[in-house]
Amino acid sequence: MFERLEIMEKRYEELERFIADPDIVNRQEEWQKYVKEHAAISEVIEVYRTFLKAGKDMEDCKAMMEGEDQDIKDIAETEYYELKEKREEMVQQMKILLLPKDPMDEKNVVLELRGGAGGEEAALFAAELSRMYHRYAERMRWKIEDVDVTETELGGIKEATYLIRGVGAYSKLKYESGVHRVQRVPETESQGRVHTSTATVAVLPEADEVDFEINEKDIKIDTYRSGGAGGQNVNKVSSAVRITYLPLNMVVACQDERSQLKNKEKAMNVLKSRLLDFYQRQKDSEYAESRHMQIGTGDRSERIRTYNYPQGRVTDHRIGKTIYSLPAFLDGDIFEMIESLALADRDAKLSKFENK
Repeated sequence: MFERLEIMEKRYEELERFIADPDIVNRQEEWQKYVKEHAAISEVIEVYRTFLKAGKDMEDCKAMMEGEDQDIKDIAETEYYELKEKREEMVQQMKILLLPKDPMDEKNVVLELRGGAGGEEAALFAAELSRMYHRYAERMRWKIEDVDVTETELGGIKEATYLIRGVGAYSKLKYESGVHRVQRVPETESQGRVHTSTATVAVLPEADEVDFEINEKDIKIDTYRSGGAGGQNVNKVSSAVRITYLPLNMVVACQDERSQLKNKEKAMNVLKSRLLDFYQRQKDSEYAESRHMQIGTGDRSERIRTYNYPQGRVTDHRIGKTIYSLPAFLDGDIFEMIESLALADRDAKLSKFENK
């Protein structure tokens, strides 16, 4: 680790010279690249330099501890062990800062919801999850847009796709992918029995133009009349758009906008995000397993999280964490759970890093 930090510090000093070079400043694109790289490593270099200075200060304390003045020796010894403790903390901090960052973390999100096992009750639960994510997005001051939402007669969600735009959206929501299970007494249950239903959540990073290009020969675009709310425009103008990616028979639809062009743009955006996710995971030798873990089959036995209404609790089975405030959680107050998942993810990566 320290060899790597030494190399990084030399690069940091080199970048400082580049950023201050008038010739490079005039080449704005190149200059901005150096500024970005400089900013990316500045925090760990600052900690590393503080760590080195603390080491030198410890040597000075050690020298004073060998003197004859007892008062000075006592002060030096106290400072020595304080610095030693701080250095140990800084080692841990540097390890965390050196962990590889997910390049997708700052991206916007394509969020997909589907009712799973449980029929209409599963669809109603999917609608509650939809509201939960909408409320969370509001709390985070993110913008959330409908792309394609298919509702049931009772107001449940059969399937839905949303675009969520905001700083660090993927870094927070990526832990939500998987099967969510609900245990409660449905309104239609006359005997008061608790039923178990599921909904699936998929969180994909939104693809940028530079991330993915689609050959026009590989897609088929159909237009049709929108259904649902929309006033006079509904069923009179073919504004809804369905795009099929022929090589994978992947279908994306959008009917949220009144404009066919806007619907096409949204649908293409979602398609690119799905393809980016698909091909990135395919590169991984564990592609099939990871995709199964993210989406699942929607079966009741598969779950990352359980929402238990009788007990008023929500439990995430990946980290064994339970929160006893289900109403607030479903109102979008999911910050504590997401933070716990992020910390568990970081600790797992740190353990792997330390065992290399």
